[in-house]
Amino acid sequence: MTAVSADGSRVHTELHGPEDAPAVVLAHGWTCSTAFWAPVVRALSADHRVIVYDQRGHGRSPAAGPGGYSTHALADDLAAVVEAALPAGRRAVLAGHSMGGMTLMAAADRPVLRERAAAAVLCSTGASRLVDRARVLPLRPPRVRALAHRALLGSRAPLGPVTPLSKRLVRYATMGPGADPATVEVCARILHACPRAVRAGWGRVLLDLELDGRIGELTMPTAVIAGTADRLTPLEHAHAMAAALPHCTGLIELPGLGHMTPVEDPEAVTGVIRGLVEEYGTSRAPHPSTTQKPHAKEQTA
Repeated sequence: MTAVSADGSRVHTELHGPEDAPAVVLAHGWTCSTAFWAPVVRALSADHRVIVYDQRGHGRSPAAGPGGYSTHALADDLAAVVEAALPAGRRAVLAGHSMGGMTLMAAADRPVLRERAAAAVLCSTGASRLVDRARVLPLRPPRVRALAHRALLGSRAPLGPVTPLSKRLVRYATMGPGADPATVEVCARILHACPRAVRAGWGRVLLDLELDGRIGELTMPTAVIAGTADRLTPLEHAHAMAAALPHCTGLIELPGLGHMTPVEDPEAVTGVIRGLVEEYGTSRAPHPSTTQKPHAKEQTA
């Protein structure tokens, strides 16, 4: 189906699984598409209603409308998808990877999120200071490294065809050292398929991302997932988000995994989503206001 965002942008949306099953909404990251979630969709769709969509300009969603590229547009598009694909009165567990997690934070103040999200998952993501904290380019001093990361994020350079060299670069930048060749191949093809203008447009949004103030507005139960070998959004992001969330159900660290956790270990990510669905997915009552934040539970999967 197609959801129509506030500025008229058309958002390609897919619905998988039984219509009356517990619902899950999946938001992918920068330069990815619905294809990125394929292992998670396959695992969940037998007994869940899985809603997955292409962020504007990615996959089958056309380039941005008048609203362009911004965190506001991310929130608008998510709200449009939830309203179009989730029947009235139904709630869902929302999971976002990388820029998809930033989408959930950007939409935290939207009434539709507060009313329709039973729980949330922030997977391999961060709220701010992305270029300062990234470890893709091991340069010193930190200021030089940050400048290099800024140039990388905003680049319009063509990626070219998928080659053995480009796959090695994708593995190094986005995945853990144990990633299998087939998974690297899939990720490389997804990343290379993103139009360079779209990649640069969203990259400029990520350069100066500042969503720290929105984390406290994610009042629904929220899990945080991170790979210990993530160079793009290192663990310090996950720890900061877990500490700031009003209701963090746990910080799950996946040893040796990089940034692409949903494809590197789909069973672990799917397990977290299933757990939230089982505990909170059928709840229809509004989330109570939180006056005291519970301590985040840290665990290693």
